[in-house]
Amino acid sequence: MREVFHQSLEDVQSRLVEIADLVVTAIDKATRAFAGSDVALAEEVITDDALIDEKAVALDELAIEILARQQPVARDLRIVVTALRVSASLERMGDMAEHIAQLSRYRFPERAIPKGLKSTFVKMGELDVAIARDLSTLLRTEDLRLADAIRNADDDVDELHARVFEKVLSDKWKGEAEATVDATLASRYHERFADHAVSVAKKVVYLATGDWTADTETIETVVAEQAAKD
Repeated sequence: MREVFHQSLEDVQSRLVEIADLVVTAIDKATRAFAGSDVALAEEVITDDALIDEKAVALDELAIEILARQQPVARDLRIVVTALRVSASLERMGDMAEHIAQLSRYRFPERAIPKGLKSTFVKMGELDVAIARDLSTLLRTEDLRLADAIRNADDDVDELHARVFEKVLSDKWKGEAEATVDATLASRYHERFADHAVSVAKKVVYLATGDWTADTETIETVVAEQAAKD
């Protein structure tokens, strides 16, 4: 029974990684569609979001079944409960990618990015894609150094998000109401995508350290212990 239980836990982790990989693909396509007004790419993201939702629901059902049948305790219980919360965050990240893609579809054949903000949104997109890739690797390897990289990248996204609002609220902004709405919505979607990634990273750090507020020194200690075991 214990062997079956541990196989189930491994299945939970592999499913999380699978969903995270789908999210990487979604945000990569969505940001490219947004930057290049590629409606075909945007449609792919919108259609494929259903697969992310489906796999998240399946993972939740597996986790609930483990709780009911195996009654895990201590770290095993934390793993299962955390998986439920991580699954929800990954599903929301998929939704954010879908929302970005929808903006591209709504404005086609016009560009969704308002004039004067393209470089800002291209950079936000690059950061979100990098964050998603780091998160997928973090879930796969539990290399806690990636948690710091995700937090740092999120700070950069927040700075760009603030810059977008400063621009559209300035007296020099000449964009129409439609452009203003597009800019603020798109910026918010990028920012929320990164925030969800940080939330997941914090949960992975907690599982490894047992500390919700683990500092850099604590993380480095755990990383060193993991390296010694390897």
